[in-house]
Amino acid sequence: MPDASTIVPLPQTANARPAGRASAACGQRFFLALIVGLVWTGPAWWDARYLYGMAIWDAALVVLWILDYRRLPSPHLIQVSRSWKAPVGLGASSAIALQVTQAGNIRIHVALLDDLPRALRPELHELAVTIPPRGTAHIEYRIDPVTRGDAAAGRAYLRYQSSLHLAERRAVVDLEQSVRVYPDLQAARKQTLYLIRSRQIEMERRLKRASGLGQEFESLRDHRDGDDFRNICWTATARRAKLVSKTYQAERSQSVWIVLDAGRLMLARTDDDLARQTKLDCAVGAALSLAQVALHSGDAIGLLAYGRRIQFRLPLGRGAPHLRALLEQLALVKGEMVEADHRRAALTLLSGLKRRCLIVWLTDFPETSDVPAVIENAHRLAHRSLVLFIAIAHPALRQLAARRPGSPEEMYSYVVAKDMLGRRAALLRRLRENGALAMELFPGQLSSGLVNQYLQVKERGML
Repeated sequence: MPDASTIVPLPQTANARPAGRASAACGQRFFLALIVGLVWTGPAWWDARYLYGMAIWDAALVVLWILDYRRLPSPHLIQVSRSWKAPVGLGASSAIALQVTQAGNIRIHVALLDDLPRALRPELHELAVTIPPRGTAHIEYRIDPVTRGDAAAGRAYLRYQSSLHLAERRAVVDLEQSVRVYPDLQAARKQTLYLIRSRQIEMERRLKRASGLGQEFESLRDHRDGDDFRNICWTATARRAKLVSKTYQAERSQSVWIVLDAGRLMLARTDDDLARQTKLDCAVGAALSLAQVALHSGDAIGLLAYGRRIQFRLPLGRGAPHLRALLEQLALVKGEMVEADHRRAALTLLSGLKRRCLIVWLTDFPETSDVPAVIENAHRLAHRSLVLFIAIAHPALRQLAARRPGSPEEMYSYVVAKDMLGRRAALLRRLRENGALAMELFPGQLSSGLVNQYLQVKERGML
């Protein structure tokens, strides 16, 4: 995972400026005093001279408002800074810190509204803070991003008053910036570390029981009873005048392509404990987890994201800079409201393949009587490479099929759900018969299931 400090949005600092024609306003006490002045209208029913008293009251109130307004510091004497405590990731709450500094000579009470898009903060609330003379105040609040990609953070709007609360100034602070919302970084990191640790322990146990695991040369050792004669290194045997065997390990220098479907079927919302993310969001998080494990294993990773057209094609690469580039592109993958062009994606991938590799295809397909296009094109890729086809399951469909019907309507839903699940199972079985690794995973199990399957492919030397 890239260093968190390199993907944190940059802090923004700016001085306030008057909010146009609406920069001056009245405080709540001004209106309260106006209401109190209406008491003069009571005796005015008997003596009209009391109306002069109300006029004098209102005039004095206006003078006090002017004096209070002039005491307030100019907007140019107020500075606001917005800083981000952590990278902005989908499904993870993060904090924003605001610092408000004023160079005025009186204490002011500030109501601040930080204008963030709904992708970062579904509801906007004013933040209240009191700033001493020539002092600084700090405010911190949390955001819960709901959409990946670039989001435009807007201005900050200020309303501030003195302790009299008669006059009010309004100001605007230009803090506009573009903020990139990444996939769920914390979940990907936790799952990756856990899976790598558990699989390494399992691999070590199996290596103790079996020699020659994998197909990549590791070292030479003395020949032992039970070793395969095909693993004998005859040149080393001739030099040492005794039998010497080769040992192997799981391949580390292989190519893995992640193919990510961004068509309309991937925009369906899930019902798992993932804040109702889309299937595409779950697939993006799983792709990030797989990329981290594969790069940790020494493999080269490539990415192909597509909808009606190819959105991104990141060539094979290794290392932290490549993972950073992949993370940036995964954050920008957008779902499309049209059917994805699976044939275009398969042909684009085939045109750049030079040797056999692992193709991980994260997608979904409709339950129709015809063979879906994504299944046909997965067959095409399976002739050239090892295809790991992952279909994202429908939790609601499974629940319908598992529920005992209690009415004719429920019976109809039950039969339809059973039929749809049967068709999906038949299509996946057909893929497996043609040499692909095909499976269906629930959204909440997508990352762990995908990484486990990848590690099994590496362990068994299937490439």
